[in-house]
Amino acid sequence: MAGGNFVDSNGNGKDYPGKLTMFVFFTCVVAATGGLIFGYDIGISGGVTAMDTFLSRFFPTVYHQEKADHSTNQYCKFDSQLLTTFTSSLYLAALIASFFASTVTRVLGRKWSMFGGGITFLVGAALNGFAKGVAMLIAGRILLGIGVGFANQSVPVYLSEMAPAKYRGTLNIGFQLMITIGILAANLINYGTSKLKGSIGWRVSLGLAAVPAAIIALGSLFLPDTPNSLIERGHDEEARSMLRRIRGTDYIHAEFEDIKAASEESKTVKHPWRNIIQRRYRPQLVMSVFIPFFQQLTGINVIMFYAPVLFKTIGFGNDASLISAIITGLVNLFSTLVSIVTVDRLGRRKLFLQGGVQMIVCQIVVGTLIGVKFGTSGQGSLSGTYASFVVAFICIYVAGFAWSWGPLGWLVPSEIFPLEIRSAGQSINVSVNMLFTFIIAQAFLALLCRLKFGLFYFFGGWVLVMTTFIALFLPETKGVPIEEMVLVWRGHWFWSRFFDEEDGGDASSIAAVEMAKPSV
Repeated sequence: MAGGNFVDSNGNGKDYPGKLTMFVFFTCVVAATGGLIFGYDIGISGGVTAMDTFLSRFFPTVYHQEKADHSTNQYCKFDSQLLTTFTSSLYLAALIASFFASTVTRVLGRKWSMFGGGITFLVGAALNGFAKGVAMLIAGRILLGIGVGFANQSVPVYLSEMAPAKYRGTLNIGFQLMITIGILAANLINYGTSKLKGSIGWRVSLGLAAVPAAIIALGSLFLPDTPNSLIERGHDEEARSMLRRIRGTDYIHAEFEDIKAASEESKTVKHPWRNIIQRRYRPQLVMSVFIPFFQQLTGINVIMFYAPVLFKTIGFGNDASLISAIITGLVNLFSTLVSIVTVDRLGRRKLFLQGGVQMIVCQIVVGTLIGVKFGTSGQGSLSGTYASFVVAFICIYVAGFAWSWGPLGWLVPSEIFPLEIRSAGQSINVSVNMLFTFIIAQAFLALLCRLKFGLFYFFGGWVLVMTTFIALFLPETKGVPIEEMVLVWRGHWFWSRFFDEEDGGDASSIAAVEMAKPSV
């Protein structure tokens, strides 16, 4: 079928000797904790900016305007672009930082980029926790963004390079798992600190960001560098020894030679940012732009926005936000575990496609149910039974996102680039992700007020587009060695036209690709 071409008939490339060693497992767990800082910030920001003591101290105008707003319209909630800009400024800082992180990751190695991200996030957490004024708060926010930019750029690449091909999806999704843990922990902390008197509540919430920052900063010091990075920087013997250790076998010659060949190719590339726009890198470039772009248009924001309202309607009262965070957070967490278990068995495409269909159905159902009760006026109420039905579809939606676009939006871009442009490619992935996170955050409440329940259909339409895109243009990458990934693109019905004969791959591998190509 279109888009479903593999390197061989089983969807695999070369089958290198080796196994999943405990050494690799623990190093990947430690590296994946880089996702905690991103998840914690996602979870903590909304809760802190909802605390009266925080708003009255740093944004008094916003605080008084919000208190004066008594609208019962369920679509047009109070919207402060100033406050949203403050919250979203982290994503712009992360966007810019990711480009600098690309150079650090390439020149110094993946672990030092993680270390830099952890330390910067740690300093930002300290500034925010002890903030005396808006300037100090914004400075801390910028440092948090830089930390996220460095971590998100280096961690997925590190995981993809360290993992054996057959377990790469499982280990890489550990990053998304840590993001979900960070979000859940932050929501629980926000609920607890919101009960504290005075300014201590928001200070504790913001200051505790230092904990995940310290974990990745200290943990990265004990991480080995990847064989790919060591070879790229000229440490061949150290790389050979490391490859032998992480694969748990002495038979690493074939994999080592492939990484070495990729490194020799990368040394001919002096300007990766210039090279990445070349025709032969077009498939990877397109994916590194469209996958993070689509990930932010899945509609996860509109679903999460309505969750507290619905839980309150069911009868949880003032604890609705906490219950909403716990239930959706747990669904998110356990569904990510489903992805970890299945991604290297079912493959990336099946999870993308199944999750997409599931999200489309849920967006249509929830949008219709909300529209029936609130209409276009935004006035109305939900019975407990009716709200419970809507909440069930919200949870099904979150599950679909959590085992498809959530983790795969980070996994696939990190595994598809050849070594010579890998750092630049991952920077593009992170920067596009951060840019559209910022744009959606800024536009979300305004869109909700104007489109009303139609916003569910709006995002549902985008999920249909992205699911079709995956079906047609993303080949299966399951089980393919990372330095052999070019062969997957060469064998694809559409992307093969962008390659000349000299654009990578030995004769036997290319022949295997050609034999596996179905007619389109």
